[in-house]
Amino acid sequence: MAGIRDIEAVVFDVLGTLVDEPGGLRAGIRDALPASGGESVDDLLALWQRHVETEQQSIARGDRAYADTGVVDGEAARRVAARAGISDPAAIARLATAGQRLSPWHDSVAALERLARRFPVLGLSNASRTALLRLNAHAGLRWHQVLSAEAVSAYKPAPEVYRLAIDAAGCPPGRVLMVAAHAWDLRGARASGMRTAYVRRPVGDPPTDADVFDGRFNGLDDLVTALTAG
Repeated sequence: MAGIRDIEAVVFDVLGTLVDEPGGLRAGIRDALPASGGESVDDLLALWQRHVETEQQSIARGDRAYADTGVVDGEAARRVAARAGISDPAAIARLATAGQRLSPWHDSVAALERLARRFPVLGLSNASRTALLRLNAHAGLRWHQVLSAEAVSAYKPAPEVYRLAIDAAGCPPGRVLMVAAHAWDLRGARASGMRTAYVRRPVGDPPTDADVFDGRFNGLDDLVTALTAG
């Protein structure tokens, strides 16, 4: 797509875009459940996700002081444990770090490698620094630089998070491409002046007809081809 070829750096959302966050959390919950547990794994996952979303929104409104994802995930894990009857402290502690053991989508690792030959490639995530370190190692993600929203004590779509990537890229925001599977994330990036590309995933937040992004792709192979053609 010609409209995104004049960029100088590519920035990727991580959770959901490059790794299967719901699938990894679901696996962590399933592993922690007692053999006799009657709770549905999907119901417990929904409980986890609601807690994370509610707390991040509370932080964004200023109703709660910033807490990184390690803290919020720990709270979510304890809620899930209480609902499911998980009492083993070691199992609860391991469950709290399930977000650090997420599998990459089938095209993520190769796409990063291909793009890195042509562009500076950055990750930009709400995940904490520690979570990103562990997650990158587990999933085999390779970056020129990865940035955590923890650096500015905020969560996307706060504008200061996108500014982290723009400043790191060292070029005008219109030359920086934000790639995500979440339309809400891309709206935040676009409001900060960045170029935007939506990549479809089995999970995520699809764009509406009203969204104006610079590209929409069925997978990362299509994105990489568009960026490197010519």
